Amino acid sequence: MKRARTIAFVVVLLVAGMVGIRAFQRQIGMALFERGVADQVGRDVTRDLPDGLHVALCGTGSPLPNRDRAGACTAVIAGKHLFVVDAGEGSARNISLMGLPNGRIEALFLTHFHSDHIDGMGPMLLLRWTGSANTAPLPVYGPVGVGRVIAGFNAAYALDNGYRTAHHTAVIAPPAAAGATAMPFALPDIGKGDSVIVCQAASFRVTAFRVNHNPVTPAIGYRFDYKGRSVVISGDTAASRSLNAAAKGADLLVHEALQPTLVKLITAGLVTKKIPKTAKITRDILDYHSSPEGAADAAQAAGVQQLVLSHIVPPIPGRFFYPSFLGDAAQHFAGPIIVGEDGMLFSLPAGSKTITQKALF
Repeated sequence: MKRARTIAFVVVLLVAGMVGIRAFQRQIGMALFERGVADQVGRDVTRDLPDGLHVALCGTGSPLPNRDRAGACTAVIAGKHLFVVDAGEGSARNISLMGLPNGRIEALFLTHFHSDHIDGMGPMLLLRWTGSANTAPLPVYGPVGVGRVIAGFNAAYALDNGYRTAHHTAVIAPPAAAGATAMPFALPDIGKGDSVIVCQAASFRVTAFRVNHNPVTPAIGYRFDYKGRSVVISGDTAASRSLNAAAKGADLLVHEALQPTLVKLITAGLVTKKIPKTAKITRDILDYHSSPEGAADAAQAAGVQQLVLSHIVPPIPGRFFYPSFLGDAAQHFAGPIIVGEDGMLFSLPAGSKTITQKALF
C-alpha cells in the first residue's frame, strides 16, 4: 500500500510538472534561449587552445548523402592562424557550430575541383566577409584551374554581395572584401619533384604535393608544419608514393578512405534495382580512392604517429558499423586509427609529442 501511494505521489508530481511547464513554456523557452545566446554567440574555442597545431574535422563526408557528415573540410589552427582545406557542402555551418570563427579564416587551400570539395565555398565566403573586419577577399590556394573556380564563385555571388552592401552599408559589408582571390601555384614537372611550399611565415609552413586521383589532375595534398608539429591532409587519392614521402615523420595523417567491400554491396543493390548509370559510378570510384587498409599502409610507410580517416565512403549509419568499414586496417598500421567524425578536434601542443582529442559539438 505504501509503495502504491509513493507511485501515485510521483505520478501526480510528474503531471503537475508537465502542466506547469506547459503553462510557462513561453517564459521557460525565452530564458533558455537567452542563456544559449550568451553561451554561443561569439564563441571562439581557439582562445583556450594551447600554442601548437590543431586539426578540426568540419566535414568528413563525400558526395553520397549523409545526415551526420558535411562535405570535405578540415580546419588547421597553427598558433593564432586559422586555415581551411577544402570547402564541401555544410562545412561553413559546421565551422560555426564548432566555435571556430569563420571571420578569422586566413586562407583556404583546395585539393582539387570536384564539386564536393568546393560546393560549400559560397557560405564560407559570406560568413568570413560579414563576420569580421577583413578588408580583402579570402585568399584561395589551389593548383592550375583555381582561377576559373574563383572567378565563377565571384560572378555567381556578385548580385548577392551587392544586396548585402546596400542593406548593411559598406562599413559592415565592404565591397573590397567580398568573395575570394585565387592564389594559383604550379607543381614541378613529373619526375622533377612532387612538392612545393605554397605559404609560409616565421612560425609555419604549408607544403603542397601531388597525389594520384586520375583522371583528376592535378590533385593535391597538403602538409602543415608549426613549431615542430606536423599534420598531413591527403585530399582524394589512390596509393601515392609522393604522399608517403610528404607525410614522412608527420605527427598526424588525415587520409581519405573508401571501403570497397561496402561499396560493392551498394553497386549490387543498384543493379538489382535497375539503376545502371549510378552502378557504373560506384564501380568507377573504386579506382581513384584509398581503402582504410591502403590509408593504413600510407601511414605505416610514412611513420606517422596517428591516422585519422575522413571523406568516408560509403556513408556509415553509426559507430556500430566502424569495424566493418575499417576491415583489416589495424593489421597494416601499428598506431591508432580513428574514423573521423564531424566536430572532432585533435590538438598537437608545441614542444610535445602528445595528440589529444575532443568533440566540439
